[in-house]
Amino acid sequence: MRVLVTGATGFVGHCLVPALLDAGHDVVAFVRDASRYTGPTGAEVVEGDLLDAATLAPAMEGVDAAYYLVHSMRSGGDFEERDRLAARNFVDAADAAGVERVVYLGGLGEERDRLSPHLRSRREVEHLLSSGSFDLTTLRAAIIVGAGSASFDMVRQLAKRLPVMVTPQWVETKCQPIAIDDVVAYLVGVLDHPETAGETYEIGGPDVLTYRDMLQRVGTHLGQAPRIVPVPVLSPRLSSYWIGLVTDVDTDVARPLIEGLKNPVVVTDDRIRDIVTVDLTPFDVAVEQALHEESEEEPIRIEPATEMPSQADE
Repeated sequence: MRVLVTGATGFVGHCLVPALLDAGHDVVAFVRDASRYTGPTGAEVVEGDLLDAATLAPAMEGVDAAYYLVHSMRSGGDFEERDRLAARNFVDAADAAGVERVVYLGGLGEERDRLSPHLRSRREVEHLLSSGSFDLTTLRAAIIVGAGSASFDMVRQLAKRLPVMVTPQWVETKCQPIAIDDVVAYLVGVLDHPETAGETYEIGGPDVLTYRDMLQRVGTHLGQAPRIVPVPVLSPRLSSYWIGLVTDVDTDVARPLIEGLKNPVVVTDDRIRDIVTVDLTPFDVAVEQALHEESEEEPIRIEPATEMPSQADE
């Protein structure tokens, strides 16, 4: 199968491309700057930008299935319009090329829980993709644990640098993190199961934790579990400034991440486990693997593929 991966230079895309090659697929990696692509040589690299509709046709040529792995992580006021434009351009190009399957990785969260602006935008992208003539498979995940994940990196840095932590109430919110290897296994696996076409699935690891649990457990792996004191007065804006002071996570990236932490993100529908068999990785094992990879080499940074090239990557 000829498969297109948008966001191939991002955290998930960088891991997905070699897994698809290993599964026997012909892979097209869609990137903004081919000179920066460090993926496997077996992938065909096509340069373009989802915000520039004219660049999409060459990438879609002969494609049977495509992965949509891009979203804006900046907090600028126009991020929703950028996400919207990118999704519409993708749908138009995929329909024109006759793409049969699309797989989208979105975010967990119930719409009734007043989703944060960025989670709402992910859900809007999901709806826009569903308007295409192709069969859409959506996987929704919470925090992805791995070297290069912006959300996990924020947790790691907080746990490492603050032995005593005054935090907002979101530390008590429940989350179901999932290891990057398990996310990739699900993303690759759905292509082998035609019955997943047109369906939406929730994916998560075997552990349901609060953010307090995650901070303390990551801290334990780093040698010291932080003492956490939650307070009710830190708004998302103040929290992002606070994180900017004690970590090197950009404030514009931290704020959308924090805004989403108020929403419980726990799997309520695990039908996918009866279809795609994945030996789920326990949280502590996933953390050990991520920390080991970070110590071995510089982690892959998430590239916000719907951002303009002139802006800094996440």
